[in-house]
Amino acid sequence: MFNPSYYRQCACREPVIGDDGTPVLNDDGTPKRRLLGARCPKIKQKGHGRWYFYFELEAGESGERQRVRRGGFPTKDAAQTKAAEVYREAVKGTDVLSNATVGEDLQAWLKRKRSLARTTSHGYEDHVRLYLEPHLGHIKRRDLKPRHVEAMYDAIERENAERLIHHARIVELEEARDAAHATWVRSAGKKEERRAARRAYLDANAALREGRKGKRKITSAATMHRINATLSSFLGSGIKRGDYTTNWAAMVELPPVKRPKALVWTPERVAEWKRTGTKPSPVMVWTPEQTGEFLDFIADDRLCGMWHGFIFRGPRRGEMCALPWTEVSLTGSWFRISAQIVEIAYRMYDEAPKQDSVRTVTLDALTRTLWTAWRETQERERQQWSGEKAWVESHRVWTHENGEPLHPDWISRRFNRLVELSGLPPVRLHDTRHLSATLALLGGADIKVVQERLGHSSRQITSDTYTSVLPQLLTAEAESTSAVVPRSKQVGPRRDKPTPPEKQDEAPEADVDTEGDEPDEGLRPAA
Repeated sequence: MFNPSYYRQCACREPVIGDDGTPVLNDDGTPKRRLLGARCPKIKQKGHGRWYFYFELEAGESGERQRVRRGGFPTKDAAQTKAAEVYREAVKGTDVLSNATVGEDLQAWLKRKRSLARTTSHGYEDHVRLYLEPHLGHIKRRDLKPRHVEAMYDAIERENAERLIHHARIVELEEARDAAHATWVRSAGKKEERRAARRAYLDANAALREGRKGKRKITSAATMHRINATLSSFLGSGIKRGDYTTNWAAMVELPPVKRPKALVWTPERVAEWKRTGTKPSPVMVWTPEQTGEFLDFIADDRLCGMWHGFIFRGPRRGEMCALPWTEVSLTGSWFRISAQIVEIAYRMYDEAPKQDSVRTVTLDALTRTLWTAWRETQERERQQWSGEKAWVESHRVWTHENGEPLHPDWISRRFNRLVELSGLPPVRLHDTRHLSATLALLGGADIKVVQERLGHSSRQITSDTYTSVLPQLLTAEAESTSAVVPRSKQVGPRRDKPTPPEKQDEAPEADVDTEGDEPDEGLRPAA
């Protein structure tokens, strides 16, 4: 039965007097003091002291007494409101007697998450360390409310504003450094002027290094949604354990996230990129012609076969890094993806992919020929390194000259360098998955086949994310749509009607509109 008791208490103190009538002293020699409590003569004055309440809960499992006590309220009404709220939480099953904090619960939750993929676990740990624990860790479990979660995202947005200012300052310092360097170069031959310009450049460069200290990335809206998903998973687990009663993360409204649309590098976009250096979208796809230019450019590259595999078969870079020769059949023209390499803080870890990502991919004839030649190249390198230098037997398909497996980040940086050297508009290595799906769509492949090859759980993901509409498809669609409607009269660009031979020397009258043609302005063809 809910029957709370309320009382008021202040912080007034009085000296402690011993039996001999003298003040009792502390160990440091100062007079000892104690709270007056209800004996304070000012306790009944309005506004003096704070209100407290307590009420009894059902006895515990061993029959021990369970009393809920809260205090520090400015009025009795506030204490009554809080008492009713605490009682409702206790009825829902919340452990209102626990003093555990959200931070303690977060750490215990991370320890229980042992079956997660390494990348997922690492993401959870980053969210807890960088956001959840600093903003929510000090709050007691029983006191967590939506306002605390909303305050966390408000603080993140304030930090973003400060980081934007910092980033803008760094841009200014970079421009000043570049200008100082240009002045130093132009002052060649003039000793005093050149010496001063060099000193100005060194000072500007030192200022830039100092200004870059403490630079942090902007927390995007997509990252906020991932943080909220981590918090939601934590609270959902707490609800199952009985530690929490409500998933407050589900009640928070965050900025919307727009998935970037893959765009094709049309001639107009390429011209604008050359003029401004900006990409129209984070996700860009080459046209078939541009893809052919790139493949021709890297025809002599040592890893030419791997780049063909990325473009035409669309594996993830971690899957390509982990591919062993035992999962490749060059006679059967296929390879099986059953492992992947994940990168965390530049360290590589072997990890099993999701069930939907385990798949067998068929090799096209050209890629199979290149992979066969690559196997011979790798065998020659194994023989060359088996003498004075040690060959690393990794059993991987794609390796360095000494047999060491390729790092996923190294592959991305190498691909970006080749794109830069080719002079083509930039695309990311991951964009080759978009490119592979787009080329398959252009070739008339069924979307279900593309889904199975890319390792997606549903064809909707493949259709929404990894297919871009090429100009050729747009043109074909426009022509096929127009051809559906039958016409009794041929319609096309208006052409001038030929003048009969016998009337070629007769000039038509001026300002006469004949059969809907434009008015003749008296212009004659030159003789």
